[in-house]
Amino acid sequence: MAPEATDNGAGTNSSATPQQPPQQPQGQQLIVNAQYIKDLSFENPRAPNSLRQQTTQPSVEINVDVKAQSLGPDTYEVVLTIKASANIQAEALFLIELTYAAVITVRNVPQEMLSPVVLVETPRLMFPFARNIVADTTRDGGFPPLMINPIDFGELLRRNTAAQQPGGQQIGTQMPGSATA
Repeated sequence: MAPEATDNGAGTNSSATPQQPPQQPQGQQLIVNAQYIKDLSFENPRAPNSLRQQTTQPSVEINVDVKAQSLGPDTYEVVLTIKASANIQAEALFLIELTYAAVITVRNVPQEMLSPVVLVETPRLMFPFARNIVADTTRDGGFPPLMINPIDFGELLRRNTAAQQPGGQQIGTQMPGSATA
């Protein structure tokens, strides 16, 4: 009887190293590990008078800020801050401030692409959740929901990078970074 071949043709030489498949380069990864409210404040300073039907349209001001800080080799906390106020004739109807954060892991991203991934792509993913919180909070405060228009975080980063550079020239941003509208 012939001996059974159990080595799939690799031979029985114990000094030979098994062949391993060629390493496939892993793709770039952006993993959102957690999203959470860091701080939420809503003020209705003129209540209950502010809840009456208003004769004039309020002026609404919205400010957006994005910051990031490194938590580890590939891990960052990205903080999206939205501040909004509605005023009629210099009197505040409401003030809202939301600080919404995410902990992310970024893998296999070239250093020159790190700022756009952290300061543009991550807030773009976070924004619908933060927008919903702002809309629900203003509605729960007795006002129509404040629906914030989509934000171009790429343009926000470009503007702030240009403003930080002498002569308005754009160069890469360093982490941690920030972008403000």
